[in-house]
Amino acid sequence: MRPALALVLICAQSATAQIAFEDVSANLPEHVYQGDWEHFVGGGVAVLDCNGDARPDLFAAGGTAPARLFVNQGGMRFADVSVPRLTGVTGAYPLDIDGDGWLDLFVLRVGANVVLQGGPDCRFKDVTTAWDIPVRDDWSTAFTAWWPSGFDRPVMAVGNYVDRHDPEGPFGTCDSHDLLFPGPDGWRAETLGPGFCTLSMLAARDASGTLRLRISNDRHYYIREGFEQMYDPVEQRFLTEADGWPRVSLWGMGIASRDITGDGRDEVMLTSMGDQLMQIAQADGSYVAAPFSIGSYAQRPFTGGDGRPSTGWHAEFGDMDNDGRADLFIAKGNVDQMPGMAMLDPNNLLMQQPDGTFAEAADTAGLASMARSRGAALADFDGDGLLDVVVINRRAPMELYRNVTPDAGGWLAVDIRAAGNTRLVGGMVRVTTPAGVQTQQIVVGGGHAGGQAGPLHFGLGQAGTARVEVIGPDGAILHDAEHAAGAVMRLELR
Repeated sequence: MRPALALVLICAQSATAQIAFEDVSANLPEHVYQGDWEHFVGGGVAVLDCNGDARPDLFAAGGTAPARLFVNQGGMRFADVSVPRLTGVTGAYPLDIDGDGWLDLFVLRVGANVVLQGGPDCRFKDVTTAWDIPVRDDWSTAFTAWWPSGFDRPVMAVGNYVDRHDPEGPFGTCDSHDLLFPGPDGWRAETLGPGFCTLSMLAARDASGTLRLRISNDRHYYIREGFEQMYDPVEQRFLTEADGWPRVSLWGMGIASRDITGDGRDEVMLTSMGDQLMQIAQADGSYVAAPFSIGSYAQRPFTGGDGRPSTGWHAEFGDMDNDGRADLFIAKGNVDQMPGMAMLDPNNLLMQQPDGTFAEAADTAGLASMARSRGAALADFDGDGLLDVVVINRRAPMELYRNVTPDAGGWLAVDIRAAGNTRLVGGMVRVTTPAGVQTQQIVVGGGHAGGQAGPLHFGLGQAGTARVEVIGPDGAILHDAEHAAGAVMRLELR
């Protein structure tokens, strides 16, 4: 039976703004994600404010080229700023590991991973050894982190792809993963396996409201024996069919998570080759595949001319026209020259409609790039209340698009600071207007090889104010007040 997708959306803004973007890629220093087969995957971008000026900056993976830091100068212009020289980088995730208020970077590599400590003026230094963080000479392609109750530092999960040291590889030689636990003098590593060639991880509340570790895996290399995984970090075990976790096998590449039905439970989008699988959260804690009519499967290039299946990578939800409904961006692109998959494979911008279905708008919006896209991010880079788009491409220059949608709805953004776990990872924000209720979890992980740490953006439609509730990881209400539209709210919860 089809889930009731539109219940909370009945009162949503009925008029839809014509979504539009301006290509401002020339405002970025040219950057290309390069490399041979070990960089067919990866190519992520981390979005963070690294100098405290309230403007999102970019750390871009380079593959065999050096990773680079682009600092936001305002006006959608970015400057190349020196960071420790790192090659072999597949992606990076921002988080405040040491709780000093400055965002750090966990950098994934083909080779030993690196942790960069952030500081004022976007100064980063390599503290991997100083913080005693265990690393292996692996091929890391996924990351997530969470703060268990009572912890002032995170548990970090590192997902690895093919075991490149196995002479029998690459097929059937998927590597295991590492769980990094904080201790008195650093971190200790525990192996998590079996691994099925993971390309995305996300620690978040699942449909039951329980913190779980979702792992998305690439069947291209595990072939037959693997499947998507869900790990319970408290019980320290993988869920099985007896737990209501059915076996699903796909070419898993990215994870996006957002409540689109208004029931407080996150739906999940899993990118793949061919179908992009959206799973609808159920009241009993399980998931069901969304009906095909929802319009999110994005199986083939929507521009026509190439009928072969698409290849999805980074996926991310965001309200692009501020109508109060979360939309969906999917970065697309052939792995390299796979003849069975589309070569001209444009990115998707799927706009959520009042009935909860999704309609393609990338072409008319100006986002239908034909480059081999990999990582991406949605963030308000110019502070005008509209989400912009950045995309990293394999063997093609990085792209930047400014959202210039006319007649968009109202908005607000919530920027939280707390003690210890300074960005309140594991908490959530609930925003209520006459149109309904929106919730977003505060997470580190998901996407494809990159994520962001910044204000949570909410479209408000025609509402001039909204009730904002901040819920801590333990379920406690930490903030509950009415706020005006059109501003970034900095909430100090220390």
